[in-house]
Amino acid sequence: MPTNVIMPQLGESVVEGTVSRWLKQEGQPIDEFEPLLEISTDKVDTEIPAPASGVLLKIHVPEGQTVERGTLLAVIGQADEKVAENTPLQSKHTSASAPTRDRPETQQINDAFNAPPVGGSGHGKAPDEQNGVAGHMTPVVARMVSEYQIDLSQVSGTGRGGRVTKKDVEAYLAQRQSVPAAAQTAEAEELPPWEQPGEGNLFKPTVEYGDEPAEETPAPEPRSVVSEPEQKTAAPSRLHAIEPVPAAADGELVRLNAMRRNIAEHMVRSKHTSPHVTTVFEIDLSVVLAHREARKEAFARQGVNLTLTAYFVAAAVEGLRAIPILNSQWTDEGIYLHRAMNIGIAVALEQGLIVPVIKNAQDLNLLGTARAINDLASRARSKRLQPDEVQGGTFSITNHGVSGSLFATPIINQPQAGILGVGVMEKRVKVITDANGHDMIAIRPCVYASLTFDHRIADGAIGDGFMLALKQRLEGWED
Repeated sequence: MPTNVIMPQLGESVVEGTVSRWLKQEGQPIDEFEPLLEISTDKVDTEIPAPASGVLLKIHVPEGQTVERGTLLAVIGQADEKVAENTPLQSKHTSASAPTRDRPETQQINDAFNAPPVGGSGHGKAPDEQNGVAGHMTPVVARMVSEYQIDLSQVSGTGRGGRVTKKDVEAYLAQRQSVPAAAQTAEAEELPPWEQPGEGNLFKPTVEYGDEPAEETPAPEPRSVVSEPEQKTAAPSRLHAIEPVPAAADGELVRLNAMRRNIAEHMVRSKHTSPHVTTVFEIDLSVVLAHREARKEAFARQGVNLTLTAYFVAAAVEGLRAIPILNSQWTDEGIYLHRAMNIGIAVALEQGLIVPVIKNAQDLNLLGTARAINDLASRARSKRLQPDEVQGGTFSITNHGVSGSLFATPIINQPQAGILGVGVMEKRVKVITDANGHDMIAIRPCVYASLTFDHRIADGAIGDGFMLALKQRLEGWED
C-alpha cells in the first residue's frame, strides 16, 4: 500500500514551507528514515526523512514551491504500484473544503483550530475576511503588515481559503513600488510635507518643499519604530536604488537561496530598526584555558566537547544577571524584560548563518551548557534543527574569531537588545602587576570581545557594565 509523504508542521508558528531540494527522484529506492527532501522555512532548512521504505513513486510538489502543512508532497510504495494523479490533500492553492480523509488525525485537529471563523457580519464572511485576512495569519505576514503599514484588504491572498501568504505580501510590495510616477506625485500632493518622498536616491530635508509656508498640521502619532518615509518604501533594502549590472559585464548571477534572502532581509531591517552602538573590551583567558585543560578529559568521558564557547555563554548569563536590561526587547509601550535567558549561538553553514537557541541558559552549569552547544551545532550542520529551536532568543553570541577576525561590530538579531562578538584568541605582550605591586612584562592569551546593543534600550555605561561583568567572570573563573 502506498505511503503518503505529508508536509509536517515544523513549529508552533510555522504553517508553511518551501521545498528547496529533493534528495531522491521519482523511481529511486529509499529506506525508511533516510533523508528524502529539504524544506526551507523563514527560520531554518530541515531535512525530512522518508516515512517508509520503498520506491519514490510520485513527487507532487516541485522544488521552489511553497505549501502549507498537511499538503501531500510525494508518494512512496513498491515499484509496480499505481499512484493516483489527483491528490485528495489540500495544497496551498486548494479549496478549504477539499476532502481530508487521508490526512493524519492530528492534522485535521490543527485545521479545525486554524480554520476561518464561521458566520460574522456582511455577506456571510467573517470580520477578518472582510479586512483581507482569511483565517490564520503567519507571524511573518503579521510582521510585514505591521512594518510596511499594509492594508490587507488590498492584497490578494493565494493561500488556502484566500489566506494572505508571505509571497502575496512580497508581490504586493513589488507592485506598490512600481506605481507610475504620476500616481506617486498625486499621492504626494495629498500628504503633509513630512510624508512626501524626496527626489533622487536619498530623502531630502523637509525644508525644501516650496517657498510658501505650509499650513500647520498636527504632528502624526508615531506608529512604529521605523520612520514614516521608510514605511512608505516597499522594503528596507530598497531605500537606495540598486545599481544594475552593466550589460557588458563579464560574470555570472548566483541565485539567492531562501536562507541568504532571509538573512539579507533580517539584517537590513535590524539596521533600520535599532540604533547600533558597539563597545570593545580585551579579555585575558589565562584562567579559562587552565580550567578547560583540567576539565576537558572529564567532560569527554561524558561525551561532551568542552569549547571556549561554553565559557562565553556562561559569562554572558552572568553579565545579563548583572545588567538584566540587556535581556529585553523594545516595544512601543516600554522595554519588555525577559525572565528566561535564551542565548542564541551563531553557527556558520555553507548557505549562510543560523542561530540556534539555548533555552533557559541561566539554569545550566558549564557541563549542561557545553552539551547543549554540542547538540545544537551538530544538528544545525546536519540540517536536523527544528524551526522552534532557532526562535525565542533573548541575546546572541557570534564567534567571528574562528576565521581569524580580531574584533567586529555584529548586527543585532531582532528583536533582541544586544549581541556579543568574540574575536580570535592570540598571545599578546601585556604589562601586569605582581603580588607585590610591581609591574612586569608577561605573555597572555587574549581576545577582543565586542558588545553591540540597542541604544534605545541601553546607554554606554550600561553596555560597559555588562562587558565588565563578563570580563571579571572570565578572568577570575571559578566553579
